Amino acid sequence: MIRKLFSVLLALFACLLLMGAGMEDRSDSAQLVAEEEFPTAVADTHPLIIEDQKLHPDNSNANQTETQPGGQEPGQTTPSESQQPEDGQPPVENEDTPPSTPQQPNTDSSLLVDGKPVSASVNKSNLDGTTYVALAPMVQMLNASAQATWNARTGVTVTAPGLTMTAKSGDSYVVANGRYLYVPNQVRTVNDRVEVPLKTLTTAFGYSLNWNESTEVISIQASGTPIQSGDEFYNAETLFWLSRIIYAESGNQSLEGRMAVGNVVMNRVKNPKYPNTVEGVLAQKNQFTTYNGGALANRKPNEGSVIAAKLVMDGGEVPQVAGALYFDSASGSWASRNRTFAGQIGNHRFYY
Repeated sequence: MIRKLFSVLLALFACLLLMGAGMEDRSDSAQLVAEEEFPTAVADTHPLIIEDQKLHPDNSNANQTETQPGGQEPGQTTPSESQQPEDGQPPVENEDTPPSTPQQPNTDSSLLVDGKPVSASVNKSNLDGTTYVALAPMVQMLNASAQATWNARTGVTVTAPGLTMTAKSGDSYVVANGRYLYVPNQVRTVNDRVEVPLKTLTTAFGYSLNWNESTEVISIQASGTPIQSGDEFYNAETLFWLSRIIYAESGNQSLEGRMAVGNVVMNRVKNPKYPNTVEGVLAQKNQFTTYNGGALANRKPNEGSVIAAKLVMDGGEVPQVAGALYFDSASGSWASRNRTFAGQIGNHRFYY
């Protein structure tokens, strides 16, 4: 019995020895595998590398000269990397970086004021051969002290030394110091900004405007006297008769229809074949029956007829019938049989 027990113990002891030897072999193998799969672990503890780090404590890559793609040396970061926020914090600008230069505003070199291009904000454009500009920014180009304000009822009001001007979108005129300046294509609104013809604007300021056809550049000399006031410019007698004949002949017509009648009268005044005053033209025999008997003098014109008369006196002429000397409102008239037809506006036909 004792022999059997001793034999069992001896066998167990032998098994334990064999198992210990196997565990040692596996540990060695695992170490070899770890060294093959992770060589940097060995490199990190290499005595030469450690010694090099001691020699260059501030630059662990001092002896490395090879650059990485993009021309960067090892250890450098790209600008995008250096600006990446950490922990949700905004990037911190480099104090050594100079401040950025503000971008210069865009300019339009096809429009010069005193030799300098204007800001592109004036939005220069062409409509049927007429140059339009945004009113508010353009007056600043013409006069730095000019101010522009907007009102829903009156439109844009411009004030400058010696000048007060109003322009309302949809109107066929601009009022400057009480003078009515004709705008055939109307004051308009583009991108919520009121625009007017550039020529009308320079006329109001009293500035000279020059168009260079070869270079297609418009030059403005910003010096001069603002437009004369309406009280000083409009001849009272001319305005009296012209506004009344316009009212009598076309008081129920459009603004252009009223102006066209006034144009016929003023074209005759300028023509040497006719009298050189408005009343003289109206008093001619068989011409304006509304003048006969003195009734015209007693008729009070409405506001639209007065405005039409002022527009005509200020040189406004309806393009469709420019130069006409006759008009009628009935077929079979003498003018229709003997004169050249110019055009029709409202109820009236006009002739040369």
